Amino acid sequence: MERTPVLRSEWLKIRTLRSLPGALLALFAATVAFSALAGVSEASDPGFDPLFASLSGVIPGQIAAVSFGAMAVSSEFHQGALRLSLAAVPRRGRWFAAKAAVIAAPALLVGLGAALAALLAARAGLGRAAGGLSTGEQVRGVVGCGLYLMLMALFAAGIAALLRSGVATLSLLVPFILVVSFVIGDATGTLADFLPDKAGQLVLRETYDGTLGPWSGLAVTALWTAAALLAGAWRLCRRDA
Repeated sequence: MERTPVLRSEWLKIRTLRSLPGALLALFAATVAFSALAGVSEASDPGFDPLFASLSGVIPGQIAAVSFGAMAVSSEFHQGALRLSLAAVPRRGRWFAAKAAVIAAPALLVGLGAALAALLAARAGLGRAAGGLSTGEQVRGVVGCGLYLMLMALFAAGIAALLRSGVATLSLLVPFILVVSFVIGDATGTLADFLPDKAGQLVLRETYDGTLGPWSGLAVTALWTAAALLAGAWRLCRRDA
């Protein structure tokens, strides 16, 4: 079976399953709204980072990205949907690659749009506090934010394929992102810089310390994502539908 029909079929699933467009809408709304709120807050903290403040809505927005990736894959494990998918595309690796592609594309596009809107909204509120940001820093922040949200969606997709459950995936990743990552960061210092969320978020900062930089941090997140997708593909190829 050619790749284009497979991609078309998987894209149709993304469009028609109501929860998935809803998750993308939540990604956009949360990222923009929370960034706009940060833009009207005080900027008197000596460690204030105007770029991260302008894109701080990515913290709640990534939960929607994770939900999108997890639900897109976990929906296949309900009511025999995976059997139908594999009947049409017997090569499981090709099917999973197509699924990952149709998760990545909208997550990236919505992430880029949300990042740009968030930056503009927050900068309007921050005023002079954001005046020192260069064009290059802002472009890096917007592009990096879109890539980061896409990677987190794919990371969740890989974990969902491995666990074969959206609920289990969200129960694992949401507390990790919101709580465990910060606790580990306080306890382990620089080791936390290599966690998937903390590493990727360096691309959203104007200033950064430690071993990783903006793009090397995003590369670490990409490695975590690749590992999750490979683990999910391995489980998919070795378990009955």
